[in-house]
Amino acid sequence: MSDYAPPDVPLAVLHEDHEIVVVDKPAGLLSVPGRGEHLSDCLLSRVQAVFPTALLVHRLDRDTSGVMVFGLTPHAQRNLSMQFEKRRVKKTYVARVWGEMAGKTGTVDLPLIVDWPNRPRQMVCHETGKPAVTDWRVLRTGDGESRVRLNPRTGRSHQLRVHMLALGHVILGDPLYAEGAAAEYPRLMLHSQELRISHPESGRGMVFRAEVPF
Repeated sequence: MSDYAPPDVPLAVLHEDHEIVVVDKPAGLLSVPGRGEHLSDCLLSRVQAVFPTALLVHRLDRDTSGVMVFGLTPHAQRNLSMQFEKRRVKKTYVARVWGEMAGKTGTVDLPLIVDWPNRPRQMVCHETGKPAVTDWRVLRTGDGESRVRLNPRTGRSHQLRVHMLALGHVILGDPLYAEGAAAEYPRLMLHSQELRISHPESGRGMVFRAEVPF
């Protein structure tokens, strides 16, 4: 992490009102500060520079881009956190993965746990892992890769990355799990394309989308 060089790009606000702010996180930027001064630049601090009351609700991996929502009041933060906890939030990701996938759709149901000697890597473990479920659908295949839509039903750390690896189709450019030619990409090809939540005040269903940058 010592080579952390966050992207110098303006904050991309997708939506703001008096309760929430939704932004498009760039790849290569931490969601929250890491340990040490050199890891202090993160999406949370950039959002708080513009929206001082912004509070963290969920996070994306440093190398993942896409939609993130922040609460602007303690009530909004609590309400949104509960929606995530109770799996009421619908998350849609798009990824480019290694190899041409044979099937069209499927579900990965493999429990995950941190791989302690190799952390932050995660691994599948049927004895002690926590339940993790991902639905996948192939959007297109060609040139030795596939473009897939991923809908995680649970929110485990690195869930999509490890589940695709387990299928034999690692996400391209993954600095932790990809090897050889699959690793030789300018970024992790994983993007949070869409987030569906209920507004913390009105309860109205809302959909936020960020264009896939690859």
